Formats: sequence, structure tokens, C-alpha cells
Amino acid sequence: QVQLVESGGDLVQPGGSLRLSCAVSGSIESIRAMGWYRQAPGNERDLVARSTTSGSTYYDASVKGRFAISRDNAKNTVYLQMNSLKPEDTAVYYCSVDAPSRYWGQGTQVTVSS
Repeated sequence: QVQLVESGGDLVQPGGSLRLSCAVSGSIESIRAMGWYRQAPGNERDLVARSTTSGSTYYDASVKGRFAISRDNAKNTVYLQMNSLKPEDTAVYYCSVDAPSRYWGQGTQVTVSS
């Protein structure tokens, strides 16, 4: 069984920073990609950032230049560094891993508010 455990969500003021972490454990065949999605109330779950094992990365246009995804392959952990946070970044953030089936974490709440 594969488990993804996220941490790092919090309440932060606009302009602040947060770092999300997601540790993957369990029976994993091979990780092909790791990523972060977010879902605000009433909205669909949208891709924020994604990193493939081959080395490519993707960022949604709304976070490009502010967010950075990184991975520690030895620890099967993916991070999302979020800088210059805006109120519109408020959402539940989910990590995902393609190994090769897609697995999801339980979500961590990020609230950006003064």
C-alpha cells in the first residue's frame, strides 16, 4: 500500500512563504513523476507544479516565478516552496505520485489572509 503524507500547510499573510512536504512510502514500482495540485472551495483540483523523473518540470502560469518544486529521490519526498503568496493561492494542496498508477495525499490547507 502506498502512502503520501503531506505537511507544511498553514495560515500566512499575503507576501509570505510556505514550504510543503510530501513523503511517499510503501510498495512503489517506480516513480515517474511527482506533483502538487490544489483545490479551492467550489473549484476543480488543478495542477500547480509537476516534476518528472526524466528531469522536466511544469508550473501553472499563475505560480510561475513564485513557486518551486523539488525532489529528494533518496527519500521519496517532494517539496513545494511557495513565495510571494497571494490570497488567491488559498486552497487545499494535494501531492501526487505516478508510480505508475497515480496516488494522492490527504491534502494540507494553505490559507493566505491578513
